Amino acid sequence: MTTNKRALVLENGSVYWGEGFGADCDAMGELVFNTGMTGYQESLTDLSYRGQLLTFTYPLIGNYGINAVDFESLKPAASAVIVHEVATQPSNWRATQSLPEWAKTMGLPGLTGVDTRTLTKEIRSLGTVRAALVDAPSDDIFEQLKSFEQLDLVEQATTKSVYVAPNTGLNVVLIDFGMKSSILRALAKRQINVTVFPADTDAETILNTHPDGVLLSNGPGDPRTMTSCLTQIRTLETRVPLMGICLGHQLFALANGAETFKMHEGHRGFNHAVKNLKTGHLAFTSQNHGYAVDAASVAGTALVVTHEEVNDHTVEGLRLTGQSAFSVQFHPDAAPGPHDADDLFDHFVDLMTQKGAPQHA
Repeated sequence: MTTNKRALVLENGSVYWGEGFGADCDAMGELVFNTGMTGYQESLTDLSYRGQLLTFTYPLIGNYGINAVDFESLKPAASAVIVHEVATQPSNWRATQSLPEWAKTMGLPGLTGVDTRTLTKEIRSLGTVRAALVDAPSDDIFEQLKSFEQLDLVEQATTKSVYVAPNTGLNVVLIDFGMKSSILRALAKRQINVTVFPADTDAETILNTHPDGVLLSNGPGDPRTMTSCLTQIRTLETRVPLMGICLGHQLFALANGAETFKMHEGHRGFNHAVKNLKTGHLAFTSQNHGYAVDAASVAGTALVVTHEEVNDHTVEGLRLTGQSAFSVQFHPDAAPGPHDADDLFDHFVDLMTQKGAPQHA
């Protein structure tokens, strides 16, 4: 692997030097970290990372290479990948390429040789920051970082046309805000026939397909900028069973009167403990989000908090009183990560099978 010195520049003036790998191009965006020990292929192609420079805290990334199966989208979603050490000679029977080879092919710039422990500590101190991966720091780069603003990330991530993932069972409309392929796989496992619609599809168009249920997908960006879809959600939740995941959870909350906020550094990893407040059951979950529902804002709405993160008490699940509608902040599709919450898809199926009779998650 041919390497060259490159720099990760943070908006506060910090500079981390390392060796470039993958594509030889610059990148700019939010700098975030993921604590997962594995699952780098799924994470790099998870559209919730759209526009972000992704740092992995685990020191060796790429040791099992890239395979043809574990993609969450067809191309990298992250703008860049930052690691302490990148493996150039993977060892796994499924591997078809090394991480550096794949990154170069896909136009994804990377940086290795960085002290990711120090970098992660700085992100945790500052909160999510803007950063750029460049050949060298310059006054121009720092000025660009000060004024850098993300474009409409959901508009970039959503499907541009309707398509079907056919099966023999119930009919579900999946509204694509930046969907992970693992959600489709979880539904296919339950023989669900899925029709995927763009994020800006109106409720009438969706209801005209006579779905048994609607699923609001994960996706990138600030949910507070997506006011145009809230009326759509309010209509759908009264007509058919509805489930929201990650960004879909946040939009479900906003549609019903709650508020969201930007977290200090977010939750990105595969070992977040979540408590079911009704049963007391604990589940380890896969998470990837920089925004959360404000717990105090739920009071006075028709929403009920069903799940809570054990460490910081973040709202992790909601249900709507009197309707067959619920949402979770974490990823029950578990790609990558634990499968503890997989039964939430079964709960969604139960709601549809029971013709929308309100149930408590």
